[in-house]
Amino acid sequence: MNKYARLYRQKSKKEYKKVINLFSKSSEESAKTEILSGLTVALALVPEAIAFAMIAGLSPLTGLYAAIVVGLVTSILGGRPGMISGATGAIAVVIVALAISHGPEYVFATVVLAGILQVLAGVFRAGKLMRLVPHPVIFGFVNGLAIIIFLSQLEQFKDPSGSWLTGEPLFILLGLVLLTMLIIWGLPKITKAIPSSLIAILSVFGIVIAFGIDTRSVGDIASIEG
Repeated sequence: MNKYARLYRQKSKKEYKKVINLFSKSSEESAKTEILSGLTVALALVPEAIAFAMIAGLSPLTGLYAAIVVGLVTSILGGRPGMISGATGAIAVVIVALAISHGPEYVFATVVLAGILQVLAGVFRAGKLMRLVPHPVIFGFVNGLAIIIFLSQLEQFKDPSGSWLTGEPLFILLGLVLLTMLIIWGLPKITKAIPSSLIAILSVFGIVIAFGIDTRSVGDIASIEG
C-alpha cells in the first residue's frame, strides 16, 4: 500500500468516527453545548412546528412528528457540536402552496426529494457555492422571513372570536412578549454560558405558573393527541 492510499484510509476512518461520536471525550464543553441546545430546541420547537404545520395546511400532529425526526437526525449526524434543526417559516410558506395545489399527500414526496438534494449537495461540496450569493440577497431573504413570522404571530393577539385583545389581557400579553425579547437581547451582554432563548422560555413560564396568568397554550391552538 503506497503512502497516498494509507493517508486516504486514515482520513476515512477519522471522518467515520466523527459521524458516530455523539460527544467529544476530550472536552466537557461539547457535552454542555449539546445538552443546552437540546433543551432549547425541546422547549421551543414544539409550538413552532405546530404553528408552521398549520400555516402549511397540515395536521399539527404531522408537524410534531416531523420535528422529532428532524431533531433526532440532526443531533446524531450533525456536523458540529450544538447543531440544531427544525421547522422554518420559509419552507412552510412554500409548502402551503403545494398543499393547496396538489394536496397534502405530495408534501411527503417533496420533503424526501429535498433531503436527497441536500445529501447530494453535501457529497459534491456544493455548499461552497453559497459564497457566490450576495449579502443583500441573504439579508433580504432573512428579513422577509422575519416579516412572515411576525405577521403570523399577530393571530395570538386575538381572542377566540377573532377580535383584537383589549384592556388587561392585551397588556399582560405585551408584557410577556417584551420581557421575552428583553431577556433574549440583554442576557448575552451579561453571560453566554446559557442560551438566552432557554432562559427566556423558562423565566416567562415560571412567571405564568407563579401568578396563575391565563395564557393560550399549545393545546388551545391545536390538538396534538394521537
